[in-house]
Amino acid sequence: MRCAKFLSLLDKGKRRYHLLGTEKTGVVAGLDLEGRLFAVLNGEVLNRVNPEACLGTSTKSKYLNPGGDGLWPAPEGSCLGYEYATGAWRVPPGLSGARYWVVAATRNAVTIRAEIDLINGSGRGVPTAFERRISLAQRKNAVVLTVTECIEYLGPNAVSRAECLLAPWTLCQFDCGLGCGVFFPKVNAKFVRDLYDPSDDQRALQGERWFTRTDCGKRYQISLPKSTEWLEYVDPRNGLRVRRTAAVPPAGMGYVDIADQPTDRKPDGAGTRFSVYSDMGGFMEIEAAGGCPKRITPGLVLPLTVTTEYRRLA
Repeated sequence: MRCAKFLSLLDKGKRRYHLLGTEKTGVVAGLDLEGRLFAVLNGEVLNRVNPEACLGTSTKSKYLNPGGDGLWPAPEGSCLGYEYATGAWRVPPGLSGARYWVVAATRNAVTIRAEIDLINGSGRGVPTAFERRISLAQRKNAVVLTVTECIEYLGPNAVSRAECLLAPWTLCQFDCGLGCGVFFPKVNAKFVRDLYDPSDDQRALQGERWFTRTDCGKRYQISLPKSTEWLEYVDPRNGLRVRRTAAVPPAGMGYVDIADQPTDRKPDGAGTRFSVYSDMGGFMEIEAAGGCPKRITPGLVLPLTVTTEYRRLA
């Protein structure tokens, strides 16, 4: 989608936004679209765009996924996850209805923020503020976004990791189809963890890299260990490569089990640094997650710095 068309769509839906850079090379922050980020290169929006989300409203019965690159709280499921407060999967209305505002802006950087109250699978309320500190760099045939994702705990009392598990989790979404997939460094296959059904048939080792297909043929999600240093999505149909790296969490913060699972289970699986999600609905995600300490104190900020390079192949 052309950037001009996307901005017109946002205006039609009365959705506020902030354009960092230009309509030719930059990023659109959807202030009323969950704070999602949409990279722009040569006038084209590179992330997936869902026009319905720009015009409609998410409800308990129907979630309108905006696309783009979003910041969510991890974990997704379990007794400490944030998508099952009603017993069934639902994006928290505090997140889907969040109204971000611009805290500070310069020519090549912007910080946006929203206050978001969460409820975990055990019924505990978790008051937070989400902040995205975004910087933009232009390269030949590429645009690079470095984003420090922050979740600040606003509660008045300290809570233990066993009571409140919380980490920043960024999900970067794209349209996909035949030939699309994700490369990641060679790791022992036993450390590639399936979060839904087995997906071994989607992967093959190519030299020192794994390649996992995201061609809409199967719904799956894999979690990758902390030794993984990068992910790279390739879309040969559109000549697009997207490489994502993430800093390790600060000392004292450990990766969390992000898995989508019932609320009668504890998040006791291996921690996730990167993840790949493939959906049969024609989209996929390259994801990165941060860490959580043993104890969350009032005012504590949980950070995750992620660099995403969007490159058009000549």
